[in-house]
Amino acid sequence: MPGKNLTREEAAERASLVTVDRHEITLDLTTSETTFATTSTIHFTAKGGSATFVDFIGESVESVELNGTQLDAAAVFADHRIRLDDLAEDNVVTIAATGRYMNTGEGLHRFVDPVDGEVYLYTQFEVPDSRRVFAVFEQPDLKATFAFTVTAPAHWQVLSNTATPEPQRIDDSRATWAFEPTELISCYITALVAGPYDVVRDELVSGGRTIPLGVFCRRSLTRYLDADEIIDITKRGFAFFEREFDHPYPFSKYDQVFTPEYNMGAMENAGAVTIRDEYIFR
Repeated sequence: MPGKNLTREEAAERASLVTVDRHEITLDLTTSETTFATTSTIHFTAKGGSATFVDFIGESVESVELNGTQLDAAAVFADHRIRLDDLAEDNVVTIAATGRYMNTGEGLHRFVDPVDGEVYLYTQFEVPDSRRVFAVFEQPDLKATFAFTVTAPAHWQVLSNTATPEPQRIDDSRATWAFEPTELISCYITALVAGPYDVVRDELVSGGRTIPLGVFCRRSLTRYLDADEIIDITKRGFAFFEREFDHPYPFSKYDQVFTPEYNMGAMENAGAVTIRDEYIFR
């Protein structure tokens, strides 16, 4: 009965068996006010005939398909783990599940602004909480690429680690955003932010590339947001760290999002830094 804990020995054993290539994650944020639909397809290699597990904390697991074979989800999902037996050398597992919105600053946090009733979502995964949003090999040394496809209210901003694509309308109220895959990263620095955030945009040049900048906050705080100062500090910070480390910024964009009810100071997700919005001084 491991519960939510992953021991060092278990992590070392899983890393010796598994190499993860990519995650493809589909989220529907329009299903209810308490839960959301989440489907994770993971491509990975393993030692033939071995067994391992995928992590997930949520409401339920509806289906598990391993290498084209449907498994009994009720039988393989227990103690926040989805057991995978008799692996091939090359594997694809697809896990459809229902996640729960959180109000603790873990996983996918859901906030209703008391000023205007608008809903704001953001993720906080440090260190073991991406498994609250999608099924994943939840350990930092099993790096992979992550591609998010997100359905949300059409009037929202939707952000992740890579540049926000043009949304595709489903109907009058909903749209889908299909993000390009991330660079090779750990699962805990992936990110998703969604809601009617206001934004101020700019850009800088790093390593010969133009890096888009964004500063986001909820609408009721926009009048207090000193975006010009934040962008100025950001540009000077980029120049300082590039000079000190002799290395350009490794990601494709740099968004800073001030988020409500944050449970720490900030989280340096790749390309999508989240910051507690008490730092927007009134």
